[in-house]
Amino acid sequence: MKPFLFILFSASLTFTGCSSVKNANSSSVQQGITGVITEVTGDQMPMKGAPRPVPKGIMATVLVYEPTNISQVKRVGTATIYTSIATRLVASVQTDSTGAFTLSLPAGSYSVFIQQGKQYYANLFDTANNIALFTVEAGKLTKVDLTVNSAATY
Repeated sequence: MKPFLFILFSASLTFTGCSSVKNANSSSVQQGITGVITEVTGDQMPMKGAPRPVPKGIMATVLVYEPTNISQVKRVGTATIYTSIATRLVASVQTDSTGAFTLSLPAGSYSVFIQQGKQYYANLFDTANNIALFTVEAGKLTKVDLTVNSAATY
């Protein structure tokens, strides 16, 4: 009976350890990115006496690529929606139901995109037209809060 339990225990550790599914929010991650993906939709024009709408967290897939410049993507017109990305995908994670995620990454710079069906979304740029560029420092978690506002009007 003991050898059977040992084999069963060993097999379960092997399959658990080799799982490629990433947890959306893991407190054991000490280095990488952590944040929340929110969505804003509809009319966002300020109205006198009306409270500003609060963005809501959404379930989404967060894609982390090597640093990506606007010249390395195919865009949908002039929108911040992309149909292809020419740089290498480094990692991905699914957010939880509140939009929260945490992902372990080596130190370095990364472009962060949100997958929307077969397209990708990112609406942040630096002065050199690098898309949604974030830097991970050794031993630290970098805060990455992103808002999808492609269905909002301002």
